[in-house]
Amino acid sequence: MEAKTVSDSRTVQHRIVMYPDINGFGRLFGGKLLSWIDEVAGATARRHCGRDATTVAIDNTYFKSGVYLNDIVVLIGKLTYVGNTSMEVRIDTYREDREGRRYPINRAYFVMVCMGDDDKPMKVPPLLLENDGERMEWETAEKRRDLRLHRRQEGF
Repeated sequence: MEAKTVSDSRTVQHRIVMYPDINGFGRLFGGKLLSWIDEVAGATARRHCGRDATTVAIDNTYFKSGVYLNDIVVLIGKLTYVGNTSMEVRIDTYREDREGRRYPINRAYFVMVCMGDDDKPMKVPPLLLENDGERMEWETAEKRRDLRLHRRQEGF
């Protein structure tokens, strides 16, 4: 199985916030944003493994600021870690203004599992790290993975 780089599966998606996306406070509904993030995580994982991938965990997500009607939302997904059958995908979300400046609104880490034709997890290609930033992401992803395993052992 040939290794792939982080840039091989990098995924960018743009959305315009419309009325159905708005909550009772006039801001983007958090559940809608999570749905968009999940789509980007799935697309990023699929681009890496070449198969459908399913979400098994949302490790971390933090809402930094609100998004409003007609705002453009930019979602960027990239792999930070791969295991045997799983991948961690980081999704950064921004609000883009009319001049093209981006303001962070969310960062999330999703754990995705590559699925075979038999609906069972299957091996994923290795991830080729090309720079210090990608190696640092890998190291912090390993720490998140260890914490997830520890929480699972505690019954969470």
